[in-house]
Amino acid sequence: MEFFYQRDAKLQNHLYHEGTLYDSYDFLGAHQLKVDDRSATAFTVYAPHAKAVFLMGDFNNYDHHNLEMKRMEESGFFNIVVFDVKEEDTYKYRIITQDDQERIKADPYASYAEVRPNSASKVFDLNGYTWKDQAWQKKLLTYNTYTSPMSIYEVNLTSWMYDKNNELLTYRELANKLVAYVKKMNFTHVELMPIMEHPFDGSWGYQLTGFFAPTSRFGNPHDFMYLIDTFHQNNIGVILDFVPVHFCKDDHGLARFDGSALFEHEDVKRANNEGWGTLHFDYSKKFVHSFLISNALYWLDKFHIDGLRIDAVANMLYLDFAGNDVKNEYGGNENLDAIQFIKSLNKVVKERYPKALMIAEDSTSWNDVTTDVDHSLGFTYKWNMGYMHDTLKYMELDPLFRKGNHHHLTFGIMYAFNEHFILPFSHDEVVHGKKSLLDKMPGDYVQKFASLRLLLSYMYMYPGKKLLFMGSEFGQFIEWDEFDQLDWFLLEYPSHLKMQNFVKELNKLYQSEPSLYENDHTYEGFDWIQHTNHDESIISFKRISKDEEIIAIFNFTPVDRLQYPIGLDDAGSYQTLLHSDHQRYGGSVARVKTYKTMPKEYEEKPNRLEVDLPGLSAVILKKRSE
Repeated sequence: MEFFYQRDAKLQNHLYHEGTLYDSYDFLGAHQLKVDDRSATAFTVYAPHAKAVFLMGDFNNYDHHNLEMKRMEESGFFNIVVFDVKEEDTYKYRIITQDDQERIKADPYASYAEVRPNSASKVFDLNGYTWKDQAWQKKLLTYNTYTSPMSIYEVNLTSWMYDKNNELLTYRELANKLVAYVKKMNFTHVELMPIMEHPFDGSWGYQLTGFFAPTSRFGNPHDFMYLIDTFHQNNIGVILDFVPVHFCKDDHGLARFDGSALFEHEDVKRANNEGWGTLHFDYSKKFVHSFLISNALYWLDKFHIDGLRIDAVANMLYLDFAGNDVKNEYGGNENLDAIQFIKSLNKVVKERYPKALMIAEDSTSWNDVTTDVDHSLGFTYKWNMGYMHDTLKYMELDPLFRKGNHHHLTFGIMYAFNEHFILPFSHDEVVHGKKSLLDKMPGDYVQKFASLRLLLSYMYMYPGKKLLFMGSEFGQFIEWDEFDQLDWFLLEYPSHLKMQNFVKELNKLYQSEPSLYENDHTYEGFDWIQHTNHDESIISFKRISKDEEIIAIFNFTPVDRLQYPIGLDDAGSYQTLLHSDHQRYGGSVARVKTYKTMPKEYEEKPNRLEVDLPGLSAVILKKRSE
């Protein structure tokens, strides 16, 4: 046992405190190496305020005293090399604070950990996995996300599906079942709710202890690599939820790591998030930037992740978002240090991984979230929470009252192109008494399904990329329960099976029509046909690509409107690409029609097209080639 490491400790210390040690995961943590042709493992931890640090693990029977780590050249790093450590040996750090208190901590940089409720870190060599996603990586070289289709299936791995013994599926089992399902349903991407190590299932993965460790609930890190690899081999991108805003208070985690408020703020008011029972990161400390930016790059580097959805951005942007009366140095409520961190994070990621997706879950009206990184926060996309709230509020209304709330459908276009948006019907909307998407819909059993098909048709035709939480695609009736799998038995019932088939075909249509995604980010891709028919609760618009147009018409009441007129510039025959009320989806229409314009002026357009609109339906049309 001795002090040893290949890097210049003074330089690493300087870069770490400067906030620019972006590969700190290759320096800190447990790393296997050769010393005089012997297998050894170097353990390095950052604990600048510690009086002493001891390593204990399976390799020394958790002796508290015989493996004292050495401070590296007057830095904040402690290091030791141990010979003959075995793969998956568990370990922890015993940290002696300045007031001689003992703190037993897991490794913040561990790549693997014990299954909860146990909390030790585990030695694991990330090298050795052979990736087979070369075709996917080659595709990314020419990929333009803004002009490409993106429909995301949001998944919580602990509650998607169980095995026959009612146990969690492993990463490798998910590589078979989940990947096949996402591919069958024609989604382009999957978004995984946090898979970083966390002690409490009820946190959904958002309260972390192991920021660099894929949770051991489903297997080891190589198993997780296999899952990502399998997605890529099936042409499906992978987005991870990323949580750089806070961490849990569990004793083995980051809280008061070396006896001081190391990762959190010294001011308890600023550190605490009372609502979540967690601690905020202190972004004024540059080493926190090194830790978190390294963490983002780690998932992109080691695990080939395609993008990160940054959780709770609003909580980062505003000092008073958690209810605290805190001001910045200029008297405002903006968290200036967090803003600088976000910009640095996005800039570094874009420099190193230009095709990586950086997605903000931001519920505020903060300007310039997704424009150029030099003039904005630098995200690739922002969740369009305004669209989501307005649309669901409208759809939950009894149709009798929708005419007085027509603005909930039309106002969103006023800002739809201010940012690059994703339209999210996420896990947050189907939990805590909010009901499932299907159960939000008013009316009887048949009307609920018709309304859900209408809602999803509207989302897929509306400008913006798409996100749908698991279970919504087949009409889960009860809201999401993180402690149980989805109600897959519902697919034994025709209405749910047809609903699933509808989403499958909706995804296929979306990807096959450039009008629906090519100009998502500009007014050139959208044009109202009719948006003022409050009384009948009908809207229609065009989606436009450089070569083609799609016409989308929506009837938001249960009243059939036969031969409903719209005005068009182009004369011709219009075929039905999708009818949400078709019998194969659970509706009433047996055969779809082709409609021909009449040379009659209507609403200042030279041609009139009359379309049959069943109640609670969407009709999607495209002009036939002559």
